[in-house]
Amino acid sequence: MLFLLLAGCGPREQTLALAGSTMGTTWSVQVPHPAADLDQAKLYEDISAVLEEVNGRMSTYQPSSELSRFNTATTTDWFPVSAELERLVATALAVSKATGGAFDVTVGPLVNLWGFGPEVHPDEIPPQADIDAARARVGWHRLHTRAAPPALRKDRPDLYVDLSAIAKGHGVDRVAELLEGKGLTDYLVEIGGELRGRGVNAQGEPWRIAIERPDPGRRAALRVVALTDQAMATSGDYRNFFEVNGKRYSHTIDPATGRPVVHDLASVTVVAERCGDADAWATSLLVLGPQKGMALANKRGLATLFVERLAPKGKEEELRITESAAFAQAAGEQQ
Repeated sequence: MLFLLLAGCGPREQTLALAGSTMGTTWSVQVPHPAADLDQAKLYEDISAVLEEVNGRMSTYQPSSELSRFNTATTTDWFPVSAELERLVATALAVSKATGGAFDVTVGPLVNLWGFGPEVHPDEIPPQADIDAARARVGWHRLHTRAAPPALRKDRPDLYVDLSAIAKGHGVDRVAELLEGKGLTDYLVEIGGELRGRGVNAQGEPWRIAIERPDPGRRAALRVVALTDQAMATSGDYRNFFEVNGKRYSHTIDPATGRPVVHDLASVTVVAERCGDADAWATSLLVLGPQKGMALANKRGLATLFVERLAPKGKEEELRITESAAFAQAAGEQQ
């Protein structure tokens, strides 16, 4: 959803660039002007280890992960988990409460039913009876956390938790913390388009990031922001979807209906201090839609940019771009 504007990244020979795969997507780290004594091989190993740890706790694709074991457990008693998993679920539940359930990590049965989870993509609309049955298993208020000792609990044995709308952002934060622990004060971390930047690039300027136009067939910049000591995430309907009879069905599910969102909001970008927060709020506001989402963003002081689809105009779809009151300052007022 987000990509680097390479013209602003500085000479490549002055920037250490590392990359790999994680969470079904890719990760990248850029460190400008790395110190001569920086062990680059060890840094790569450490980043990979952190991401493997996150995946081993929060993946729904790995049967042995902490989250998968919680999902398959038939008990409604407290289920011991790592402090990291407990804290992330607690953060997710706080966003659920603030959004009236628009953000719901228990929406997994519906995500899977519509073919956007670990199961095979069906490319077809599920029967209403199946949607109703899946909705009966959904509800963030049925999920509980305990900090000491860390544990999760569900009110019904078949509750299923899916952290895909916050885990990548959290992974970015974990890698950023690793880099800062090594004394690195200038870096850019990215996982699947979610980013967090600190300091400046090799040219001594803020990291310049382009927000894409929400076009499934091409990549083009819509807006450029300057990212300094901040994180950014975008949720949209134009990369992960399927079509039936000319109608698009997005991977973003509205827990209230059990169906993909149907409004004209094509993408939401959020700038925040932590990438996990930006990730969760971008999904939340996309579910809420342009009016309710923007009203909540302004109420909470969130830095957000909304892109709505209007009626097609000529060969290029007409878009409406709306920014929250806090976005211009957070985005460095770059155009």
